Amino acid sequence: MYCERIIDRYLKEWAERSVHKPVLLRGARQVGKSTAIRHLGESFKYYVEINLERLPIYKELFKNDLDVNRIVPQMAAMYGTPIIPKETLLFIDEIQESREAIMALRFFKEDMPDLHVIAAGSLLEFALEDIPTFGVGRIHSMFMYPMSFDEFLLANGENLLLEGRNKANYNQPLPDILHNKLVELIRTYMLVGGMPESVSKWVETHDFLQCQEIQDDIISGYEADFPKYKKKVDPQLLTATMRSAAVQTTKKFVYSQVPGNYKIADVKKALNLLIKASILIPVTHTNGNGLLLGSESDNCIRKMMLLDTGLMLRLLNITMDNSKIITTQILTASASDLVNKGPVAEMLAGLELLRYLSPNIHHDLFYWVRLAKNALAEIDYLLPKDMKVLPFEVKSGVQGGMKSLWVFMREKNLSRAVRCSLENFGEFDYEDSKANGAIRHVRIIPLYALSQLDNPE
Repeated sequence: MYCERIIDRYLKEWAERSVHKPVLLRGARQVGKSTAIRHLGESFKYYVEINLERLPIYKELFKNDLDVNRIVPQMAAMYGTPIIPKETLLFIDEIQESREAIMALRFFKEDMPDLHVIAAGSLLEFALEDIPTFGVGRIHSMFMYPMSFDEFLLANGENLLLEGRNKANYNQPLPDILHNKLVELIRTYMLVGGMPESVSKWVETHDFLQCQEIQDDIISGYEADFPKYKKKVDPQLLTATMRSAAVQTTKKFVYSQVPGNYKIADVKKALNLLIKASILIPVTHTNGNGLLLGSESDNCIRKMMLLDTGLMLRLLNITMDNSKIITTQILTASASDLVNKGPVAEMLAGLELLRYLSPNIHHDLFYWVRLAKNALAEIDYLLPKDMKVLPFEVKSGVQGGMKSLWVFMREKNLSRAVRCSLENFGEFDYEDSKANGAIRHVRIIPLYALSQLDNPE
């Protein structure tokens, strides 16, 4: 059974356009790219899927020249299915296996503009790095992530619960019975994660151990890919860096904490390769003075998140041998302890913020930390909102536990902020006595409702 994905709407809109570029669907291995494209293919009269890794013979079609008027009829003959503009979806999978095939995408736009073409692949970013101007203006990239919490709810048949949650707001919070059910489901989602195979196994079995087996296989698959990244990077260093990132999640990444006595320069290179592979997602420090957060960012001060909470927890289990402790903490801790103790809630919030943004462009995450010596002030995330910076804190505490937020809002002269927690929807005002009684308005959004962040107040 197919699980509805956020990307579906964007792919459908692309397919219905009278003018469309070839799409390059980008993202980490096993996040569901191929499955989503096959689902889109069901809406076409004909569907052709060419996997250049499984069937390398198709790479020969791109060798002599990049004339798509020659390539397409030959491909149709080999596949045994018509490839007709407006009637066929052509999916070229594992396209990173052929530099020529990647370069040919631009000519589909120029010479066969009515044909729907989508390409995807693993470790695609490395192939594109070697072809920096492969299709500027002629190819459209979309970015895909593991399943969001909303997608997890749909996969579990909780459509009505999702509809009920979406009707709540800051003035009309959810009834306790629905709030408590969503809190329990977000606990489950933290452990199962959003990798589609793990979610499917949970829907089928409701067995955390079987989901963990799937997660272990995914991690092993990533590590098996490491020798392919770049020949001069030690695969063991990539493994050590990935596992260290899990341990350091939501903290400033410290290169020297990667075990193995590696040189800092080598660790930096490994870290950047893992980011390119979409396995790690950086959260970069910025001064936060204006909407162009990236213009004031500092790549030397970054936190690292794995692409999925389930995979992060499995890596912690492998690295620290504490699987029972972690699982018990998530399933039984009070809501406040679950948010305040440990990195998983802060990481989950960041991943959710990213997954609900438009997949049509690549998005970056930013945070703020006071750089003065012995300073402790830090804001988990900074977001652009209504032409201003919106500070976003993952906290379970009450107003008195938000000193960093008041410091930041005071310094930047901001009046609005968001607190994300496992509380129900709500809002409050804080009178800042250190800023002549300025009023700070804070909206409270539950961790299970981040897709509703942009809803009107």
